Formats: sequence, C-alpha cells, structure tokens
Amino acid sequence: MRFTAKTIALAVASAFVAFGCGKEAPKQQAAAPQAPAAPPAPMVVKIGHVGPLTGGIAHLGKDNENGALLAIEEANAAGITLGGQKVTFELVREDDQADPKIGNTVAQKLVDAKVVGVVGHLNSGTTIPASSIYNQAGIPMISGSATNPDLTEQGFKYVFRVVGRDDQQGPAVADYLAGQFKPKTAAVIDDATPYGEGLANEVEKKLKAAGVTVLPREKGTDKTIDWKAVLTKIKGKKPDVVFYGGMDATGGPLLKQARELKIGATFSFGDGGCTDKMAELAGAAAEGMVCSQAGIPVQAAGKKFLDGYKAAFKIDPILYAPFTYDATHLLIAAMKKADSAEPAKYLPALATISHDGASGNIQFDEKGDRKDAEMTIFTMKEGKITPIAIIKGGKSMTVDEYTAAGAASQPAAQQAAQPAAMGGMESAPTEKK
Repeated sequence: MRFTAKTIALAVASAFVAFGCGKEAPKQQAAAPQAPAAPPAPMVVKIGHVGPLTGGIAHLGKDNENGALLAIEEANAAGITLGGQKVTFELVREDDQADPKIGNTVAQKLVDAKVVGVVGHLNSGTTIPASSIYNQAGIPMISGSATNPDLTEQGFKYVFRVVGRDDQQGPAVADYLAGQFKPKTAAVIDDATPYGEGLANEVEKKLKAAGVTVLPREKGTDKTIDWKAVLTKIKGKKPDVVFYGGMDATGGPLLKQARELKIGATFSFGDGGCTDKMAELAGAAAEGMVCSQAGIPVQAAGKKFLDGYKAAFKIDPILYAPFTYDATHLLIAAMKKADSAEPAKYLPALATISHDGASGNIQFDEKGDRKDAEMTIFTMKEGKITPIAIIKGGKSMTVDEYTAAGAASQPAAQQAAQPAAMGGMESAPTEKK
C-alpha cells in the first residue's frame, strides 16, 4: 500500500484525536463556600440633650442628662426597629451653661447634627429662646424641668414639657404658706431670670389675694452670693415669710446669711432651691425651710427607673432625672408608634400620646403642657428634703393620702416603688429657671 503525505497526515491527526478523547479531563476544584453577608449596620438615630454641665448648677444639669442617658441605654437594649430596620439611639449631649446665648448656639449645633428630637433645656431662660430654633427646624423638644408658662404659650407645635408650670407651682406654695403659717407680711426676692422672676410673680399674686401684705420686690442675679444688702433692707420690715425665686446655688447663701442676720422668718423656695444641696450651702440654717416641686417627689418615681439609675450611676437621682428619662422615652415611643424617626411623621403620635412613665401617666394638652401635673410641697428635715403635701387637681393631700388615692390609677411599677420611696425621703428636688 502506498502512503502519500496526505494519508500519513490524516492518520496522525486521527491518532491524536483518539488519544485525546481517551484521556480523562482534569477535575475542577469546588468553589470555596462564601461567608454569609454581614447584616446591615443599624440606623443611628440621634436625640439631643442640653443642660448646664458646668457652673453653679451643673449638678442639676448632670442629673437631667443621666435620666436621658438611662432611657437611651434601655431603648438600645430593647432592640427597636423602625421601618423594618434596626435602630441604635445616640444621645448627643451639649452644655448650655445656663446661658441663653450659649443655649441658642448649642441648639443650632444640634439642628446641624441632624438630631430628630431634643430633651431639654433645664432652665426656662435657655429653653424659651432655644425652643424657637427647634420649632423652626421642625424638631420636637421636650423639657423635663423648664416651668415658665411662656414656653408653651408661644404656640409652637414642636414644643412640650413633662412638668407643671409656674402658674400652677407658685399658687401651690403660696397657698401652703398662707394656710400653714398665716403670715401678715411677706418678702419676695428673685434672681432676675425668667424662671425666678416668673415664679416669684405667681407667689406674690397669690399671697396678695390671700390678704398678705407683700413688701416691694427685691432682686439679685443668678450669680449673687452676697445678699447682705438685700437682707438688711428687709430685716427692718420684719416679714413673717420670705420667698426666693432662684436656684439652690444662690438660695443657699441667701438663707445662711439671713440666719446670720437673725432674720427669723420662714424661708421658702421654688423647685430651683428645693434640693438637698441647700443643707450643704446653708448648713443648719436650711432646717425647716419650705419649698415646692412641679411634679411628684423623685422618691415616688417608678421602681424600674430608681433601680436603674442607682445601678448605672451609683448615686440617687436629685430631682428632674425622672422627667428627662420620661421625655426621652416619650420621643422614642412616638417614633415606634409612627414607625419612623422622621420628626414630621412622629410628631402627631407624640402630641396625642398616653405614656406610663417613671413620673406617672403623661398626656399633653393642646399647648404641649402635661395634663393634670402634680405639685409637691417639701420641708428640710435633718438635712434632707422631705415631701409633706402633694397637690393634684386643686386638692392637697399628705404623702400617704396621695399614695392611697393614686394606687388605682398609676402604673404598677410606680405603685410598687411608692410606699418605700416616700418613707425614706432621701433625695430632693432640683432646679430650673
């Protein structure tokens, strides 16, 4: 057989194909298993808090901040979702130094930081001007301590408070003074702030209506610690009672110097001077003083709050921490109800909310004020502010009477806390302007 070049080439090609087809193809390596996709990071929702963290009333500002911080920590532990997305709440904390100018600056800072709600400020003097900044930005704010009526008389739909007003607190303490001490003459002093002057005005009006002669108003400032000139002026008039509208940082020196000048009148204060710190600042002169608080005694706050505060901060709350705690939870509860952290979406839920908090049930009226706010009268006893009467709906009750009357309507956690808390009387009110 004759082999041509073409025949040989075909044979070689066939053999090559046959050999290749008979060879086993290399096996492919199995793909490495992919790690599960990481869950999306939680959405961060910022809530602001403002109060004086430096200066003479920093202890009160820190107490308010602690209340808000505790609520934030509880909300984060609860694993809240909004719009199907897990949320982490962050408290953005600012110091306004109880100064209105600084208050406005930090208010704008919070707006620029994109907070969705604000708890604060502490003082009426800082809260009122700052409230217009929040309202214009469409950010809900709730004060846990500002009591001047002007705050909610501005007609701002984004502004709320969870304590009573001075035109409720002033008449309450004035009625108590008139009823218990039957004074013929009273002296009224204020620190020239919106809080101090406003509260003093309400007390003066009520005392005059009760037939008490009220001496011409005396004034200091929120920095005054030397009151001798003012006190010497009123000493000759021999007042039976003296009311001071201002904070404990200035009220303590006032009371101490009054006793040094042998002024024997009963001294009384609003919530700004209704703290255990008065005993530190005035010493033995503070014993027997009378003061008021726009709300329930801090010792009567809910057990969950009291236990949580002590565990977190290793101290007892002073006064308004239960209210800033409630204010923070109110913002979050409204967001949950609206399923959104957008202020415009959760605002309607906030305005119509009914919330059982550390300070009792909270609902707002059309102005943003708390409905049916209690008032409490205290006295200084053995260095501790001790509640002696609670006023609700115009009715004055002893602590025991209030506890019994309120048991049916208050949250279970609060009921459980009241009997022991009201008996020990360890902490005290604070202040606000």
